[in-house]
Amino acid sequence: MNPSPNLFLIGPTGAGKTSVGRRLAARLELPFLDLDREIETQTGVDVPTIFDIEGEAGFRQREAAMLDELSQRHPIVLATGAGAVLDADNRRRLAERGFVLWLDVGVDQQIQRLQHDTQRPLLASADRRQRLLDMALARTPLYRDLANLRVPGHDEPVERASERTLHLLDTHWARTPTHSPSP
Repeated sequence: MNPSPNLFLIGPTGAGKTSVGRRLAARLELPFLDLDREIETQTGVDVPTIFDIEGEAGFRQREAAMLDELSQRHPIVLATGAGAVLDADNRRRLAERGFVLWLDVGVDQQIQRLQHDTQRPLLASADRRQRLLDMALARTPLYRDLANLRVPGHDEPVERASERTLHLLDTHWARTPTHSPSP
């Protein structure tokens, strides 16, 4: 158990961090934030544009700064980007400031869920499957080490996945109260 008022969602691209996170936040009556959306709001442009202008390194710097800011708020449910775990400081902040929930899906599920997605810069590859396999090889050990709870993905609607996740959280997350919610 990792007692905390915050719930942080990690996992690969297409795991459902935003979709499930929104539903969890509503059921838990907590504010929901999506790290990538917050970066877009701050910059006034979408993530692909940031990648085009600043490259992945520039995006990762923005991501780390925004993660630092958002993870200090409480109580919140925060959906991180799939690559946020690549940075050691991000991992430390997530571990210290919240309960970390890993939504785990395999490459076949990712392929199916992302088949029509053309907006993710890191998936712009002639061999999307190989790109996802490479990312999984680098990131899965980080997700595993960081997570307080792993929720394996199933081929199910978001509503059912959210209910299953809520049930697991009830038995694994010692949610600590907070007296004044922050926006």
